[in-house]
Amino acid sequence: MQTRWLRIALQLIVILTFVACANRGRPSGGEKDIDPPVITRVVPENFSTNFQGKEIRIYFDEFVKIKNLQKQLIISPPMDTEPTITPLGTASKYIKIVINDTLEANTTYAFNFGQSIVDNNEENPYDYYRYVFSTGDEIDSLSVKGTILDALNIKPDNFVSVMLYELDSTYTDSTVYKSKPKYITNTLDSLTTFSIDNIKEGQYKLFALKEENGNFTFQQKSDKIGFYEGVVTVPTDSMFTVKLFKEELDFDVKRPKQIAGQKIAFGYEGDYKDMIIEPLNNTIEGFEKRITKDKKSDTLYYWYKPKIELDSMLFRVANKTFVDTLTHKFRDVERDSLKIGAVQSGALNFNTNFEIESNTPFEKIDESLITILDKDSIQVDFKTVLDTLKNTYSFEFKKEESQKYAINMLPGSFEDFFGNVNDTLQFSVRTKTFAEYSNIRITLRNEVYPVIVQLTTEKGDVKYEQFADEAQLFDFQNIEPNMYYIRVIFDSNNNKKWDSGSYLKTLQPERVSYYPEAVDGRAGWDQVIEFILE
Repeated sequence: MQTRWLRIALQLIVILTFVACANRGRPSGGEKDIDPPVITRVVPENFSTNFQGKEIRIYFDEFVKIKNLQKQLIISPPMDTEPTITPLGTASKYIKIVINDTLEANTTYAFNFGQSIVDNNEENPYDYYRYVFSTGDEIDSLSVKGTILDALNIKPDNFVSVMLYELDSTYTDSTVYKSKPKYITNTLDSLTTFSIDNIKEGQYKLFALKEENGNFTFQQKSDKIGFYEGVVTVPTDSMFTVKLFKEELDFDVKRPKQIAGQKIAFGYEGDYKDMIIEPLNNTIEGFEKRITKDKKSDTLYYWYKPKIELDSMLFRVANKTFVDTLTHKFRDVERDSLKIGAVQSGALNFNTNFEIESNTPFEKIDESLITILDKDSIQVDFKTVLDTLKNTYSFEFKKEESQKYAINMLPGSFEDFFGNVNDTLQFSVRTKTFAEYSNIRITLRNEVYPVIVQLTTEKGDVKYEQFADEAQLFDFQNIEPNMYYIRVIFDSNNNKKWDSGSYLKTLQPERVSYYPEAVDGRAGWDQVIEFILE
């Protein structure tokens, strides 16, 4: 009997040891937690009136943390001094809001948390929680709703601020530049619609901003803006559409810099095309100048000869209504030496001319010193075109399928502004077959001319475009295989480019329409598209 009890005792010890070992690790299996945290208590209660406190606590049934609060949290109306919200970087069973600003009387405030509140383990979000209170007797309950579009691109930006300014005695056209709005919401990272809630009856101006610095005021250099031209009278059942656009910067010029011998850089903002640069105290015999544009930056280069033996010189810079006088101080630095290179290499498209560029201004070309030979060493006729602003020579010649072209330039083919000439230059380009490219034909319906028809990337980068001021077919032949988006610009002022809007001039951008689907420009395909414009 004693042996039997001993055996039973040993078995129990083994079982208990096994269970203990099994429980040491983290339990595995089971369904993943997909439930968001649950609010158990709010102090003071949500939608409280006659709010006089400085602290709010929101309690949950589990540990929570706050993510991306700076982007996700929208407080309407905005507070001049931001509240302190915890926990940040840790987990807690409650969120604490400490109000550091002086609250306005008889005003409804809303804290829109977006998707910033998540549980600690799986980060399941508590979607779009709003805490609302009023410093008066009532909660304002009216709304303004609408849609955000981009004036030029297919999709609008994420995190667009949509704002209402109260149309009172203090409101002017400059208010949006320097004052925060009365009410605000944000589209966050997934919505194109908006709803500004908990606002009071009144008249308002409606704006949208895609901001860089998040201060709820319009900064022309960095922000996109959209505005509703009329007055929004609340209450309203209307749905408002606001188109975002980047304003063309007001023209301005930066202080000139001597960046090489006889080469001055004039940085600018805005449209440079009517920009005039001229010296005011030019008494130098035989003085000559050239102006070229930098490929990437907003800079014009002012080249001059002969060398100026002065400490400084005054320059007059003008552009339409803009006029300024700038002082330039000369430095004794080395002049750039002539360097010539090809703009393209490898395969040359049938629609593209071969181009060369130089780091100093081209002055002359001797075409007799230049030959273009195909793969059978047969000479190919060509003609050249100089673009003085880009400082490029374009070589126009007939291109055949599956050809190789050797371009030989003997010494002295080119002379630059300072009298320097090139050494021997040799370039080689080739062509593909027509079957390696795509063709897209577009027919427009309900169009109003003039129009610009463009093939763009999904991001809106223009790959090909055609302008027309009367009815025609738009044939894009021998284009690179790709997925394309068709964009039609209604060029109302007939200047062959898309014109953005201007808030102060109350100008909306030129109308743009996108074909509803991406077009598959596959190699060897001929796509025929009918675009019915609305």
